Amino acid sequence: MGAEGHTVTLLSPQADIVWEVLERDGTAFSKRDYVRKKYEESAKIFIAAYDSYVREASKIVPLPDGAEYPYWAFADKDAVDQGARVMTLEVPAEEAVFFDRFEWYRILQLGYLGKTQEETDAFAKELERRGIRNESDVILTAFYPDLKKKVTDSWKNLFRFHEQIRAGDFACVRSVQAGLWRIRREWLIN
Repeated sequence: MGAEGHTVTLLSPQADIVWEVLERDGTAFSKRDYVRKKYEESAKIFIAAYDSYVREASKIVPLPDGAEYPYWAFADKDAVDQGARVMTLEVPAEEAVFFDRFEWYRILQLGYLGKTQEETDAFAKELERRGIRNESDVILTAFYPDLKKKVTDSWKNLFRFHEQIRAGDFACVRSVQAGLWRIRREWLIN
């Protein structure tokens, strides 16, 4: 990858309906309701993480009209669910928000995402000191507003490597994941 205007090849596992919408309309958008329906009783956890993602990622790549939530795409085929139908996409780099997929998993666990391991360890010690055994309780209950703010503020760290990855430095993270506000038919190369 290089300067503005370059593309990146990404893999995105998608349900048949996304393929159908893409074929019919030329562009597919993910919606908040899709996440709620997909995850049902676990939706509260995903909605908390996704809403935070949308707030911050839209500062990097603004949401186009019709977009609500991201589609996920990966640079590494080993990161893709092998049971899914996978799109191979050639995406303009300026349309993608890049991050470390393992750090995104940390957010999905509603955990603190420090800039360093030391910062993360210090937060864990704070939880221990306060007698909190399940880190996700900080987000899922109303008992810890000060800690909840620390956790949700820490999620902004997800994007700290975006510019490096976008410039082609995939080595700065363990596994590159990207959020796409839309998928366009002309990006499809398979």
